[in-house]
Amino acid sequence: MSVQSRSFPISFMVTTEVPCPYLPDRMERKIITELAGSQANDMFELLSRAGFRRSHSIAYRPACAACQACVPVRIDVAGFVTSRSMRRVLARNADLSSEIRPAHPTQEQYQLFSRYLEARHNDGEMVGMGPQDYASMVADSPIDSRMIEFRDPSRKLVAACLTDWSGDGISAVYSFFTPEPVSASLGTFVVLRLLELARQAGLPYLYLGYWVKGSQKMDYKRRFQPLERYGADGWRRMTEDEIAGETGEE
Repeated sequence: MSVQSRSFPISFMVTTEVPCPYLPDRMERKIITELAGSQANDMFELLSRAGFRRSHSIAYRPACAACQACVPVRIDVAGFVTSRSMRRVLARNADLSSEIRPAHPTQEQYQLFSRYLEARHNDGEMVGMGPQDYASMVADSPIDSRMIEFRDPSRKLVAACLTDWSGDGISAVYSFFTPEPVSASLGTFVVLRLLELARQAGLPYLYLGYWVKGSQKMDYKRRFQPLERYGADGWRRMTEDEIAGETGEE
């Protein structure tokens, strides 16, 4: 299958089905295309606005035959209002510094990444990733990707987020952080800091990937309002009914 943009064609393939990593007893398949060449950034920007995500040099979207639970979501940066609980998270982490770095993997990042997976996602598909797997995840990008590092006053790395940058926003590819103490709410802090970076750069959106109703790992995204979702009618603001319900901490 192919799609013709105004300046270049995009060819797609559909993957075979594999067990869904988010919901039990379901199968997952994706529609994918390769990002390559001098037009990779333009392709990514076009596709991200259509709900695609990036992994290595591949842009993908779920294309499951019997399920549409994965919903692309993004935060309207200009409309975002920090809640009282989020202001407390910012206060608790006020001593952390952040730095935008090239997407170059380090041993320090990998050690934190491994600790995070073991503590938070020890049943996930990424468990067991070795240093070379991690290095490929970070460095194998044909577009404008950057690593945001967060350090405490002693310069210890406590959180990091791999990000993709385009003309209309920042896309949070993968974040990881020290799993203790949980009360630090570092997952929330990272999102809040990315929102500030987007605001400083004059970018209108922060792309959070997919929200999956019924998946506790994904449910935290509903707390960041106003949140937009992508569907058959394009991007639209999520309704109160969609947002309502308990949310978890990432």
